[in-house]
Amino acid sequence: MTVPFTTDRPALVSRLRAAGCVYAEDEADLLLDAADSPALLADLVARRIAGEPLEYVLGWAEFCGLRVAVDPGVFVPRGRTALVVEAAAAVTGPAPAVVDLCCGSGATTLALARRLAPRWLAAADIDAAAVACARRNLAPLGVPVFSGDLFDPLPPRWRGRLDLVVANAPYVPTSAVALLPPEARLHEAPVALDGGPDGLAVLRRVAAGAVRWLAPGGHVVVEAAEAQTDALCAAFAEVGLVPAVRHDEELEATAVVARLAAHPGGSPDVTGGRAPH
Repeated sequence: MTVPFTTDRPALVSRLRAAGCVYAEDEADLLLDAADSPALLADLVARRIAGEPLEYVLGWAEFCGLRVAVDPGVFVPRGRTALVVEAAAAVTGPAPAVVDLCCGSGATTLALARRLAPRWLAAADIDAAAVACARRNLAPLGVPVFSGDLFDPLPPRWRGRLDLVVANAPYVPTSAVALLPPEARLHEAPVALDGGPDGLAVLRRVAAGAVRWLAPGGHVVVEAAEAQTDALCAAFAEVGLVPAVRHDEELEATAVVARLAAHPGGSPDVTGGRAPH
């Protein structure tokens, strides 16, 4: 039960603003709501002023209207990734078989579960902290979270049977990681940020794997920077996928959607399949 107590909200807003918090008023309200005692409030505020991401301080992030638990060190879901969810929903048919790679906290997986009602749904990440966090978020849905590199930990029987692969893979060029805001650069796992020399190293591997794991007619949807789309589309096309770009000015987000063309023999039978736990 929350214990009511009084505090000086204007003073808290001023402290947060002085520490560089752009949305100081909103953050003050969230911190006040999260604390049930002056001592806890003081601790939360001290952590935030020291530069810890608000999502770690609160223990959750808002994504696509959902409250998603986020543990320290785990990639914080960004609002722009909602475009990946929207793009995936636009191209995916009913009751799809879906895998979310580089799942982080599992935020995208949760949003897809609500939007698509998949018959198979699973997530995977290479970072142990992310896997633990995603498992906690996805346990109520019974969604398995695999630990490993991209497609490697998935059950082999899923190969060639997926309707949708989504991936919010790292796409920041290595040389630009040092230029990221301190909240990301100092607190989030480097493996979730660093995309190699041109930022596309992991996404190229996603494309190469998607050709083997998608059913004919299936789609892969990824997030990228707008300036990377020409090179990324070329990488998708090179492995046999048909890419298209979606951009949302309001979200300041870019997604690439690529389809695996159906072959004359038709797609494998995936009706009635269930993801193993």
